[in-house]
Amino acid sequence: MTSETFSVSRRAALRLLAGGATAGLAAGLPASPASAAARVWSVTGRSATSLKPFDDTLKRFMQARTIPHASLAVVRKGKLVLARGYNWTADTSFAAGPTSLFRVASLSKPVTAAAVLKLAQDGKLSLSAKVAPLLGLSTTADPRLANVTVTHLLQHLGGWDSEISGDPMFKDRVIATALGVPLPITQAQIIKHTSGLKLDHAPGTTYAYSNYGYLLLQKIIEKASGVSYASYVQSKVLTPLKIKRMVLGRTAKSLRKSGEVPYFSQYTGKSVIDTSNSVVPFPYGGFNLDNMAAHGGWLATAVDLAKFTTLFDAAGVLTSASISKAFAKPSIGINSDGWYYGLGWQVRPVTGGRNTWHTGSLAGTSTLMVRRYDGLSWVVLFDQRDDASGLNYGDIDSLLHTAANSVKSWPTTNLFSTYGL
Repeated sequence: MTSETFSVSRRAALRLLAGGATAGLAAGLPASPASAAARVWSVTGRSATSLKPFDDTLKRFMQARTIPHASLAVVRKGKLVLARGYNWTADTSFAAGPTSLFRVASLSKPVTAAAVLKLAQDGKLSLSAKVAPLLGLSTTADPRLANVTVTHLLQHLGGWDSEISGDPMFKDRVIATALGVPLPITQAQIIKHTSGLKLDHAPGTTYAYSNYGYLLLQKIIEKASGVSYASYVQSKVLTPLKIKRMVLGRTAKSLRKSGEVPYFSQYTGKSVIDTSNSVVPFPYGGFNLDNMAAHGGWLATAVDLAKFTTLFDAAGVLTSASISKAFAKPSIGINSDGWYYGLGWQVRPVTGGRNTWHTGSLAGTSTLMVRRYDGLSWVVLFDQRDDASGLNYGDIDSLLHTAANSVKSWPTTNLFSTYGL
């Protein structure tokens, strides 16, 4: 997987991005997608004429997949040069803009990693600390759990492999049955159940993308900081960047935040957020977003995440040493084509520097955040990840690189202050 050429199959893409959510989707019930016939195209926000390739790309991409809403923010050399909302919908009651909130799914992981790095930087946590004693986890089921470190969790080297044993974050019914508890299950119950199972690999020996590892990082952040995960992230990572809109999302449609987009999927499933056993739209109960905070639970605007990317451009919230650690090569897990997973970021060394990025995917959500070697960064957020066309949503990656490369003249204005940043 790269941030320049995304050629993996749709099944592989969903598996990598969702960390196991596809199992739930496969079991879901098909629902009729909205007709594109009555849809109207509209664009909000600010840009420049020379950046039209971005607008054109989003229009073609969304209309081909009947995606209702999206937001895109583009940064060049620390300046916000494009902040857009895009809409392809017949429902005029809501229009996405640059400050619309979206579930960002796994774009939450770089945020969590930044919080861990900040704690380590401030001497409140060691990246080499062993996780089990930190969290009081029993190692009876597998003594190897005692060897898992904070760095292992950050780099997906902890030993949990969703390809082998499934993703605990999407096994609500299995865990509820195993523990004899009603739905919805809690984070504590997920940890209790998973700690009672054997690891799939010895810690530090195999790269395997693990949402569960980031749940443990949430608990470590809370233990080391003495405050809730959200409070620590907001006060120590986001507030210094003037980011005030980001908040943890909730699963139920009735708990949608003001300014939050609606989510769409062609699938439904049985609710895991209550005991009703009712069939619901998959984004609103087919999984439990409330449990996914540190690995997939944040709501954010494209412009806020674009500002977040600048945290890694120069020393500030994080020191240069901490930033270097975020992008350093892991002990194992360098892919054959050169990319690897650092601390919360995917990294590819390229001529002139490195590209760093992360993707996000949940039913109703497809997201991408890219930092490029040449000072360009972008964040794109969609409120849909599947539709009847069967087209790959990961294609947006290479398409945005193409759009950026076709820009002949870049504006020098900075729109961050327009959005309170």
